Amino acid sequence: MAGVFFWTGYNAWVNQLLAHFPDDPKRRILKDVFGFDDFRPGQAAAMETLLAGRNVLAVMPTGAGKSLCYQVPALVMGGLTIVVSPLVALMQDQVAALRLAGVAADTINSSIARDENVAAWRRVATGQTRLLYLAPERLMTPRMLDALKGLDVRLIAVDEAHCISQWGPAFRPEYEQLSQLRGLFPQAPVIALTATADEATRRDIAARLFGGKVETLVLGFDRPNIKLSVAARGDGPRQLLDFVKRHAGRSGIVYCLSRKKTEETAAALERGGVQALAYHAGMTKEARDTNQNRFMTESGVVMVATIAFGMGIDKPDVAYVFHTDLPGNLEAYYQEIGRAGRDGRAAEAHMLFGSGDIRMRRMFIDGEEASDEHKRRAHGRLGTLIGYCEAAQCRRQILLQYFGESAGPCGNCDNCLNTAPLSDGTAQAQLVLAAVLQSGERFGAAHVIDILRGANTQKIKEREHDTLSCFGSGGAHKKEEWQSLIRQMVAADFLKADDHGGLAITERGEDLRRGASTFHFRPLAPRARANADVAAASEGGDPDLLAALKAVRMKLARERRVPAYVIFSDRTLIDMTALKPRNLDEFALVNGVGAAKLKDFGAVFLGTIAEFGR
Repeated sequence: MAGVFFWTGYNAWVNQLLAHFPDDPKRRILKDVFGFDDFRPGQAAAMETLLAGRNVLAVMPTGAGKSLCYQVPALVMGGLTIVVSPLVALMQDQVAALRLAGVAADTINSSIARDENVAAWRRVATGQTRLLYLAPERLMTPRMLDALKGLDVRLIAVDEAHCISQWGPAFRPEYEQLSQLRGLFPQAPVIALTATADEATRRDIAARLFGGKVETLVLGFDRPNIKLSVAARGDGPRQLLDFVKRHAGRSGIVYCLSRKKTEETAAALERGGVQALAYHAGMTKEARDTNQNRFMTESGVVMVATIAFGMGIDKPDVAYVFHTDLPGNLEAYYQEIGRAGRDGRAAEAHMLFGSGDIRMRRMFIDGEEASDEHKRRAHGRLGTLIGYCEAAQCRRQILLQYFGESAGPCGNCDNCLNTAPLSDGTAQAQLVLAAVLQSGERFGAAHVIDILRGANTQKIKEREHDTLSCFGSGGAHKKEEWQSLIRQMVAADFLKADDHGGLAITERGEDLRRGASTFHFRPLAPRARANADVAAASEGGDPDLLAALKAVRMKLARERRVPAYVIFSDRTLIDMTALKPRNLDEFALVNGVGAAKLKDFGAVFLGTIAEFGR
């Protein structure tokens, strides 16, 4: 971050800007600093709550503009805003982007030379810095907290807030200490942000970080531009290569379960003529950084990685995410596929699924050093994901339902696009519902299946469930078949599972039990699925001009050693090709062009546009 100049009149400039627009200062900051004409859904509500001095938990999908929810209030409120972020690379990118927008931002972290950290702290201590980015480990040291308590801290933002929850997909113990912040800085409202949190995770964040005193804002989880599909694993490497070649020249992420498979898969893609890189925790930091920088700055690169890669990765033009193995749960899956299609263009999330995945994931859970309660929840969440994979209904409906939303069939998943007939499972489903009802709607799938198959277990004997009329009614079907059927019933909202895995009948299930509806399912036996492609969305405007603008952006990014999207997003470049501005006044109308970027980059981009004529 060395070599960046902060003009001494920065704070005066912001105050003058706000004074001219007393009615809605946040809107003026949004336009003049960040170059946007209007707020995205949820942003204004989050900002207004913070400006009123109240805490916010904002759950917003990737690409919804979470960062602006605290960056704009930080400039409106003045003083110092502390931003807690889990990754050094993410902090540095955020700071670089803010500085290019003319905002006084700093980060202090272990990857920066000591003299740079000292200089950054001087700017913070003298009131020049508006946003200070820190990892939780550095923030929560006694020395840092004592120093910050003497400053004018007006706002605290906790990014990737699901890291504080033991039920989230990326729990980090060091985040737990952040619960002290509300006592240390009682005058500063706190905003916690995440794209990944179901209801249990949200409750956990609210309790741990806020002591329950927080207003929760949940924006829609839907990413309609991402096509969802799952296929039975056959020849996995061939399936992957065929998929990647259908997206030739586009960037993508391929997730693998192990480090060994990551390296083998990257090598296989290279042999197949694909520009592929590996990334996993067993590599040296230098190798990981080199590969990540190439992926972030070059087009058409495929990153093959374990889950060590991903958090904070904000590359807009990722065309697809491909899972060669089953993720840990639906939250992790949603988080990982959310790295695709951030530019709004059509993208794909494709997963290969086989019976061995279930066994491997169950072994991982059982091998954890965790409480029995934690393991029960983990197995339940894994079962929900498996139900998603096996389901016959719209996958987007299942995914959104998991996060508490409802939607109609999307028309953009393999199940919606697949016209192959399904099996009528009404009779089998009614047997399941009878077993659930007669046993009291409090037992998990394993016990319900034992009842159906007439198992002679101690648990059944103790509860006299061998006397139920449904006992042994499902002996004609294998245990695995019943497991698949029940998972699909849960996914289709005929059954619901509590936090302990106990099954209960939903309102929809009651209709089915009474014969007022039917249930169709996908049999357990693997079958090939027809995958209809959705045509990629047009980028709009002149494709040659767009390519030239991307080349200019890449040159500027390399000169400043920042990712290309920090200069301008793809959306901004596309807007340039549509508007073809002729002068700085017209260039200022382009979406995403703020005052600082107008000054720094306007002339060079206008020159390129002029070469193509109008």
